[in-house]
Parts: sequence; C-alpha cells; structure tokens
Amino acid sequence: MNPRISDWAGKRVWVIGASTGIGQACAHLLVDLGARVAFSARSIDKLLATTSGTPRALVAPLDVTDRDSVGAAGEKIVAEWGGIDLVLVVAGGYNEMRADSFDLAAANSMIDLNLRGVFNCLDVVLPVLLRQGAGGIGIVSSVAGYGGLPKALVYGPTKAALINLTESLYLDLHPKGIGVYQINPGFVETPLTAGNDFKMPALMKPEDAALEMVTGIEKGQFHIHFPKRFTNGLRFARLLPYRLYFWMIHKVTGL
Repeated sequence: MNPRISDWAGKRVWVIGASTGIGQACAHLLVDLGARVAFSARSIDKLLATTSGTPRALVAPLDVTDRDSVGAAGEKIVAEWGGIDLVLVVAGGYNEMRADSFDLAAANSMIDLNLRGVFNCLDVVLPVLLRQGAGGIGIVSSVAGYGGLPKALVYGPTKAALINLTESLYLDLHPKGIGVYQINPGFVETPLTAGNDFKMPALMKPEDAALEMVTGIEKGQFHIHFPKRFTNGLRFARLLPYRLYFWMIHKVTGL
C-alpha cells in the first residue's frame, strides 16, 4: 500500500518523541541502518544524552503541544537536509482514567498531547511532503484505539482518532505519492507503561517494537500492528456484538 524501502542509507528521517521508549529505540535502529535521523522531544538534556556519539544524528528539540516549537524544529531540519523522507510521530502520553475519577484538566492535557500535538506536526510536515511529492509519515496510535477499554477513558479516544486520521491521510496522500503508516503497538516496556497495575499481555521490549515498526515500513505496509498474537485478538474482538465484546474485555482484564 506504500512504496517499499530496501535501503535506509542516506534517508532523512525525523523521529518526534525520540528521547525514550519506542521512539528512541526506533531512531537508533534507523541510524544503525544508515539513515540520517533528527531526534526530537521536549527534553534537550535527554536528547543530547541519547545522541552522544551517535553518527548522522541531528538534535531538534520541540514541544508537540506548541506549534511554533514544532515549526522551528522543522525549519532547522529542512535547512540542514533540504527535505525529509520520513516523519515518525511517536510522541504521546498516557493518564489512567475511569468514569468515577474523571478529571477534565487531565483529559484536556492528554488531548493536547496525543491529538492536537499530532495536528501541530501535520501543519509543519504536510507542506514539505506535498512540495516534494514524495516521502512518508507514520503516526503511532495504539491498540487501545481499536475499541473501548477500562482505564482508557481519554487515552483510548485520542488513539481511536489517530486511527481515523491516518485512514483519511492515506486517502488524500497516497495518490500524490506520499506514504502513510498507521502504527498500533500493544504493550511495550516504556515509561508510559511502567506504572500500570494490571496484567499486560505480550509485553514487548522497545527494541523489538522498533524492529516491527521499521520492518513494516520497509514492506510498505499501511497498518503496522504488533505483537500480532495480541493485536489480532483485539481486532477480532472488535467484530463481535457488543454483549460479547464487553464480556470478553471484562474476562481478559478483570476490570
């Protein structure tokens, strides 16, 4: 569904959310494969620490909730490289929330980070890709976007919105020669999942998740999801009648 990538040598890749977790692992994997990689995140200290001694790394700090910040980083990258071959928007946050503990301020903060932050990135990146008539954009959503889950009262809807967004982007950008990648990880060992107090089936290492992401992009896949023994179960559950879906989620999570 997207052009295949057989060689990363010299590719210009911008990873937004590269200071920890999947983003960091993916950025370093791409460097190892020969790509030029721009590492972006809020913490300049973390970015400098993770890129120390890393060849072909460009540090471009930003805050995805601040459009001007994203714009400044994008201008720096394009000025340095002359263009961008792939943008990976990995930045996001998780805040456990249920209906009996609803917090509007926390909800709005998560929406700003997980959803409006992505639109800030699109506002900067889309003109570059459209002007080039080439390149691609990958957005990391989550399997939590497939259907409603306990403790994901706000997180889940933001990720469901990103799934819808990537589908719309594909319809608009594919005819123009621009790749779109919808990336839905299951549970990955990151700072976001470290505080979870429930069972996380098929928990993955960030390095394994990064390899799945990069392999899917190389193959030109639109829908990249992993680990499939877990994600395919959730995809199947979404096809069930609601009575069975709710029963299954309760049975699996105990919530």
